[in-house]
Amino acid sequence: MRAGLESRLNAIWYENQAAPWWLRALVPLYKAGNRLDRWWKLKHQPEDLKSVFIIVVGNITAGGSGKTPLVIKLCQILRRAGYRPGVISRGYGRKDGSLRLVSLASDPGAVGDEPLLIAQRAGVPVIVANDRCEAARKLVQQDINVIISDDGLQHYRLPRKLEMCVVDGSRGFGNGKLIPAGPLREPLDRLGSFDQIIVNGESAALPSELPFIPMTFVAGLLRSLESGQSWRLAQFGGCKANAVAGVGNPARFFNLLHHARIKTTEHIFPDHHVFSADDFKSMDPTLPILMTEKDAVKCRSLGLKNAWSLSVDAVLPWEWENDLLEKVALEVSREGAVE
Repeated sequence: MRAGLESRLNAIWYENQAAPWWLRALVPLYKAGNRLDRWWKLKHQPEDLKSVFIIVVGNITAGGSGKTPLVIKLCQILRRAGYRPGVISRGYGRKDGSLRLVSLASDPGAVGDEPLLIAQRAGVPVIVANDRCEAARKLVQQDINVIISDDGLQHYRLPRKLEMCVVDGSRGFGNGKLIPAGPLREPLDRLGSFDQIIVNGESAALPSELPFIPMTFVAGLLRSLESGQSWRLAQFGGCKANAVAGVGNPARFFNLLHHARIKTTEHIFPDHHVFSADDFKSMDPTLPILMTEKDAVKCRSLGLKNAWSLSVDAVLPWEWENDLLEKVALEVSREGAVE
């Protein structure tokens, strides 16, 4: 049922299908609620966190845009420069909203798939909690001096020094309407208040008057879920494979495989889908299964044979990295570069 609803909404939001009248009628209520929520939470930002260097990475559209690889990239840059970064997240889809420290062995159902992936790839402390301010305080107690919020642009009670809005270049802002008639969490005029607008992939549909920072993804290694063995993506070139994606924009993952000349049978699942062994029973057992890292963290316990996850890395201009480190250096002391 969820997959059908997500497909229907995507057709309305991104494929120019007309929104039914009852969705359009709900937009003014959502807009008024959003304004009230923002006013109240900004008024009640905790004073003890206003001096902490907090970077919020998020988007103004529902669904995936490429935030997680950017968060991982930020952690890697900051660690190399000698800072002590940590990540906070709500942990979408997890079983409860309590505060939890994410470990490499955490259950993705308890902490969320993206926080677990960040902990595995970035090598920094990651805390999930519905209350991001509570999570931020916990990281401060662990002597973290730069906090990155994975999502949370609309969590206005959390103070922030930098706001980074990530835009999916292939989808843009869809039909430009607010939820539920469109994908927008906030009106487009909010774009003017962000410190950085980072566009994931090429786009010809975005306003030219705002300065955008380009971001691309490059494919890394394919790693076996069973043995940990790794192969270059090019080594699968010319092969046939089952391609599995339970992410916000599965086309981006499939395109990486197509560019590597892999002939795929595509299997699309809802974003943050909780996989079971039954999801794979209809797939051709003679073909390898290729999936995203985000999906792989939920599939490692399923005993899949010949299943591989593809790592991706965010690439941004070197000027962006230098500008980021200059901004952090103005307020945060470091302890020497990390090798």
